[in-house]
Amino acid sequence: MAYDILLRGAKLISSDLDSVVDIGIKNGIIVEIASSINEKADVELDVQGKLVSPPFVESHIHLDSALTAGEPRWNESGTLFEGIQIWGERKQKISIDDVKKRAIATLKQQAEWGVLFVRSHADVSEQQLIALQALLEVREEVKDWITLQVVAFPQDGIYSHSGNETLLEKALEMGVDVVGGIPHYELTREDGVRSVHRIFELAQQYDRLIDIHCDEIDDDQSRFLEVVTACAIRSGMGSRVTASHTTAFGSYNNAYAFKLMGFLQQARINFIANPLINITLQGRGDNYPKRRGITRVKELWQQGLNVSFGHDCVQDPWYVLGTGNMLDVAHMGVHVCQMTGMSEINACYDMITVNGAKTLNLADNDYGVEIGKKANLIVLDVSNRYDAIRLRTAPRYVISRGNLLNRV
Repeated sequence: MAYDILLRGAKLISSDLDSVVDIGIKNGIIVEIASSINEKADVELDVQGKLVSPPFVESHIHLDSALTAGEPRWNESGTLFEGIQIWGERKQKISIDDVKKRAIATLKQQAEWGVLFVRSHADVSEQQLIALQALLEVREEVKDWITLQVVAFPQDGIYSHSGNETLLEKALEMGVDVVGGIPHYELTREDGVRSVHRIFELAQQYDRLIDIHCDEIDDDQSRFLEVVTACAIRSGMGSRVTASHTTAFGSYNNAYAFKLMGFLQQARINFIANPLINITLQGRGDNYPKRRGITRVKELWQQGLNVSFGHDCVQDPWYVLGTGNMLDVAHMGVHVCQMTGMSEINACYDMITVNGAKTLNLADNDYGVEIGKKANLIVLDVSNRYDAIRLRTAPRYVISRGNLLNRV
């Protein structure tokens, strides 16, 4: 058999051994992994003992606002709420072409960094649903080289403005992959609880995943995570449900947090933390000592719950920096979550790879460097996860659907 691509001398990330293997790819599928493959290939890559990994997964980003930093003005306070105000001004001037151009440019940048699976939120609080239409078109246009999931995200809340609930359901009818929400930004706690229940109803009605911006605030009385947890337990949807941010969890008193952790064990929902943006936005109202403003990543991981990391923002009203490199995200996670043990560093790498794949509910054959799976993989210029996070270098090779997408 002649292969399309043959990787020689690859070190699998799934192996703790220093031994290397050859990987044969044919028709977009990994068809052979062996200590030595004698066949020829159209493209042969000498990996030289470097690390072969499943691609990075971007669990949480806002492509509709990416690359708009400073438009129409800079977020001088650095707060979440000024960012929302600025985006409220900017989104009045967006067009489908504007969103598509910025989204595709960001996706290309991410792909160069080895990201091949992305979940993006699309603001569906704007009456024309321009951002949503644009990202649905982008999803189709990039499908041959990157997988994009689109979340219907009511940035201004479901019940805070007349008509937002209708817009959210219209987004589901248009074909979004995931239904979202922001209960802590509703007008009242009662509206926030009501919004969570409505999200679960819609997800079950339209057979969609759930990803809720949940308790992204420093207020230790913001407790919508318990509502999400209760709904997940009662509906049995746990693995299809994600709570993003949950930064208030880091401010809860331990008595309440430990009680909640027990319920989370029953619910088995997914968590997404966004270390770059969480450490930047949260704690702005504190004097000293200042809170880190990030959820209890280490404790959730220690309890065996699925936690992944997201970049969240790339050069937008909330975060003016960012390149799309998920290793930057993991690197920050190691620091702010104080996960500096070797097993903890490895876990942070998993949070931008296999854990993210689980959060996105990817099909089993789409993800993983194993025989019979689609050939989605990256080659990093290091030999272990520790050096990948420490050095944060660009992948030497990015292979998507069996095609060599990028090489350094």
